[in-house]
Amino acid sequence: MAKNFDEDAYIHRIQTGPCFICEMIAGRLEGNHIIYQDEHFIAFLSKWMTLYGHTLVAPIQHKEQVTGDFSPEEYLQLQKAVYRVAEAVRKAFAPERVYILSLGSQQGNRHVHWHIAPLPPGIPFKEQQLAALSVERGVLDLSEEEMEGMVVRIRTYLEKG
Repeated sequence: MAKNFDEDAYIHRIQTGPCFICEMIAGRLEGNHIIYQDEHFIAFLSKWMTLYGHTLVAPIQHKEQVTGDFSPEEYLQLQKAVYRVAEAVRKAFAPERVYILSLGSQQGNRHVHWHIAPLPPGIPFKEQQLAALSVERGVLDLSEEEMEGMVVRIRTYLEKG
């Protein structure tokens, strides 16, 4: 079941407010569903999920450019973290495909982060790819219990390696 997404409010918040990832890491945001965190990276569920299990991975340190702000070694470490979380998401939800992409803009959501979005089997082709990630059609209306259940499920596979 989808609920409406207030795109204007979202855009206003990300363009005028503090970095949501830095705020989460600092413990100043409520309602986060953190799957994993260490001294370098954090993985958490998307608040605006269009696909069940949509997870984000970000570096702890605020960096804004995917290539320019990382040394090659740091970038490879980030990609290892993304791969590890994506593999746990794949095992947890058995999707047809796992989408992995980095979005953001210097105009909002500047903190580098990667989206890991599992596409469930059976979705018609026209509703896949970017259409599957489009919040304009609404976002999933999930209870706190469902969100926590996803965290546990992904974390279980993350811990198994």
